[in-house]
Amino acid sequence: MTIGFPSRMVVSLTAFSCSALCVAGALALAPSPALARLGTGLPRPMAAQTPYLQRAGTQVRTRSDAPALPDVSALSWMVADSDTGEVLAAHDAHRKLPPASTLKTLFALTVLPALPAGIQHTVKEEELEGIGDGSSLVGVAAGHTYSVSDLWRGVFLNSGNDAVHVLAAMNGGWHRTAVRMQAKARSLGALDTHVESPDGYDTPGQVSSAYDLAVFGRAGLRNPEFARYCSTAQATFPGDGYPYQIQNTNRLLTGADGVAPYPGLIGVKNGYTTNAGNTLVAAAHRGGRTLLVTVMNPQAGGGTTVYEEARSLLDWGFAAAGHVEPVGSLPDSRPAPAAGASPVQARTGSAGGPDGGWPEAAGILGAAGLGAGGVALALRLKGVRATRD
Repeated sequence: MTIGFPSRMVVSLTAFSCSALCVAGALALAPSPALARLGTGLPRPMAAQTPYLQRAGTQVRTRSDAPALPDVSALSWMVADSDTGEVLAAHDAHRKLPPASTLKTLFALTVLPALPAGIQHTVKEEELEGIGDGSSLVGVAAGHTYSVSDLWRGVFLNSGNDAVHVLAAMNGGWHRTAVRMQAKARSLGALDTHVESPDGYDTPGQVSSAYDLAVFGRAGLRNPEFARYCSTAQATFPGDGYPYQIQNTNRLLTGADGVAPYPGLIGVKNGYTTNAGNTLVAAAHRGGRTLLVTVMNPQAGGGTTVYEEARSLLDWGFAAAGHVEPVGSLPDSRPAPAAGASPVQARTGSAGGPDGGWPEAAGILGAAGLGAGGVALALRLKGVRATRD
């Protein structure tokens, strides 16, 4: 049986087929960025947590030729590859402990983007109120004018709580800054941290973990300002009437107090309070790899033990390359594209030249070619059917 269609229906069906072919051609030939625009604005997935890091005790997956882990007395510690996010070994990674001034890493991640380094600010008396007894200070004085970069050097080098108080005031106040720090921690996937005092001063309920501090350190190293400040060993601070030298309190960076400087150390942040003990987040680069270690509250030795235990963990991490399997991973701290934004690819040629728009042009020309062919076919069929009616 032969079924015939009126000429108008044939043309309509053919036009519909041509439209479908045009769409198919455009999607098939369009470059991946064009398709990627369909999915922009979605949050970047966080790294999945493996059960190893949720377990108590030391977690490491060594091969037969792996070096032995050093003896570390800290209540919690971690060794991670800062580039890949792989956790090479850890001890009680998610144990919640007071962080001391290592919490200033989260403070910097939160406030650095809000305050341009060149801003000049005259300090008010009320901005220095509420500084905890026994706090480390860089010497910020009321009535004196400082640049924001001066204050950040006071934070990173001298761990100055006075500089933190002033920057927090400029950021909207002490409480507002703490709330923003809490939100920042959550956005980075650091779920063990609870912020009460932005400077890390001992406060009931304020905790973090070796895992979270590693997250903050890794995110900080991706920020050029953070990386520059945390790696600065010495600087000049504008005193009240005369400038003076300040030195980073991270002994692995400066080699002070009998601690040998660590080769390739990038820095990050150290801390100490009565409740937290000594804490440290340290990063070093060697042989094309950047390792990040966190050490929280060593139970043996004196005040420099935290540096020696960090040294031994860095040495182990570099020696263990290729000899261990990761026990977990840090979340990807790179920001997701903003909603509605289109990804932009770098181009090496001018528009219409090599790599300068030809993939998009090919997609358009391909779709146009299919469409033109379809229209020609429709007109031809229309002509044939008209003579048969």
